[in-house]
Amino acid sequence: MCSWALLLSPSLSAAPLTDADLEELEAVSSWVIVHSSPCSVTCGLGLRTQQLCPVNDKINSATSGCRLRKVRCTDTWQCGLETLTVSAGEHLELDCLGEVMEAMGRFAFIVSWRYARGIVTTNNALFSRWKHPDLARIVLNPLREQDAGTYRCDVKDTTYRRVKRVYKGVKVLSPQVLSLNFDEALFHWEKPGNMSNMTPLSRQPYPSNTLRNMMLLSLCISVTMAMLVFLALYCLFYWKRPEKLCGTNCT
Repeated sequence: MCSWALLLSPSLSAAPLTDADLEELEAVSSWVIVHSSPCSVTCGLGLRTQQLCPVNDKINSATSGCRLRKVRCTDTWQCGLETLTVSAGEHLELDCLGEVMEAMGRFAFIVSWRYARGIVTTNNALFSRWKHPDLARIVLNPLREQDAGTYRCDVKDTTYRRVKRVYKGVKVLSPQVLSLNFDEALFHWEKPGNMSNMTPLSRQPYPSNTLRNMMLLSLCISVTMAMLVFLALYCLFYWKRPEKLCGTNCT
């Protein structure tokens, strides 16, 4: 500690360092960050992995004495607008903290919700305070049509510094208008009893026997017409031939 006092004291900073002071400075371990990973999230509070290595005259950054540590990081606290389209009657859960913040402990943050009824917007003047018992998430089960709107979540740390803000726009569809469950709808459509309810465009306009008879009739008509044309040409050729022969002999 005396070596640091010598370095920091303005009255003694000009005094030369003794060999004992230099040895004490060499014994103090110094670390430098040689690699830092990107933040685990694009917005809000996340984690960054850093690699630290000791630095002195004998050990360099390529030695095995390096260690890893995780530190908090925030690239930006504004997460923007997320839109969700859900059918009425389903289960909807709006999570604000995320996996990283949940791992840090939900009681380490202050979460507040605001709500703009019936519209999807980021205009903060249209939001009113949302009273909800669960601070981390909002659970709407079952979801109602009047629950549509935009939910704004603000997260602050224990020092009341804002670390995240996200807008979640919820659009609620009536089940009578549209069903978003494709698997259930496909299973319903493929039932044998529902084949009769298919539209005419999705079925054959005529039975297979009728199509076969129509093709045979068309073929017969085509063959008959070809034979009649051939017979007419044949008769016309032989009617004109005697006239030519007669005209030649008569001259």
